[in-house]
Amino acid sequence: MKNILVTGGAGFIGSNLVRSLVKNYPEYKIINFDALTYAGNLLNLKEVKSKKNYQFIKGNICNKKDVQKVLLENKIDSIIHLAAESHVDRSIKNPISFAETNIIGTLILLEAAKTYWNGEYKNKIFYHISTDEVFGSLEEKGLFSENSRYDPHSPYSASKASSDHFVKAYGDTYGLPVIISNCSNNYGPFQFPEKFIPLLINNIINNIPIPIYGDGENIRDWIYVEDHVRAIDMILHKGLIGNTYLVGGFNEWRNIELVNLIIKLTDQLLLREDGYSNQLITFVKDRAGHDRRYAIDSTKIKNEIGWEPSLRFEQGIYVTINWYLKNKKWLNSITSGDYKNYYKETYL
Repeated sequence: MKNILVTGGAGFIGSNLVRSLVKNYPEYKIINFDALTYAGNLLNLKEVKSKKNYQFIKGNICNKKDVQKVLLENKIDSIIHLAAESHVDRSIKNPISFAETNIIGTLILLEAAKTYWNGEYKNKIFYHISTDEVFGSLEEKGLFSENSRYDPHSPYSASKASSDHFVKAYGDTYGLPVIISNCSNNYGPFQFPEKFIPLLINNIINNIPIPIYGDGENIRDWIYVEDHVRAIDMILHKGLIGNTYLVGGFNEWRNIELVNLIIKLTDQLLLREDGYSNQLITFVKDRAGHDRRYAIDSTKIKNEIGWEPSLRFEQGIYVTINWYLKNKKWLNSITSGDYKNYYKETYL
């Protein structure tokens, strides 16, 4: 029996995780704690909203009273901390909001857990989800590992690096039972279309120019969200307190190669002529502080916990494109209103 608090459970990774935990562990109580900012959407959770072991509580990790209340009233013994501002472009425009949510919000959550658990740490866990971007940029060769030094280059990655350090410090200083995992780029259903892959799919569907930063040669390691969720589950149950685990997909793609693949598959599924959407590719001014390459060595989590990705990228991306094509109503509701203003400010 566990009482698990998932922060940011209405977001992309969070909602996939919540649905999985609710279905797989009916004996657990899953509390979804989310402020429902622009990227949080309760429609992502409609299939579990009536489950007896699930509860949504609207709250902000930056609000000390909200956090203390949810821990106390629900007797929380496990925290999976996903709530974060997570888009690099937005962090460049508004770095202070990223510091407030990602650093101060994490610190408030840590302090609340320390106070509520009050040194009774048996069967307790504070599990912090982070990103590979905290390690900076790789050259053409090499992989990030748990021993890689921190070298963030954007306000987003700097804020996540700081939150990682606070989590580790609470483990060292107060003995708080903490675990951290740093993952590579996620993709899959329910992802907000400011992110690269759903943005591509949405633009192809609607014949909108596809903006590619710089020369399109930046490289990312991609992991299907359900594989990441499975890793989180396994780390929660098998991970060693005080440890960090890197979770990667072993799927490196240059941005331009990824664009070409998604165009090909999406055009096929839309019954368009081969190469029809190639005309949409538009190179735009590169993002400031744009990291060249990310890639993760997941040897530790494979050897210690037994996790490895189950889905080849070509399979995962096909499933993902199909999902967006079948859920155009969801996509259209997300890309109306404020999203259009954000898109115009960022790319046009």
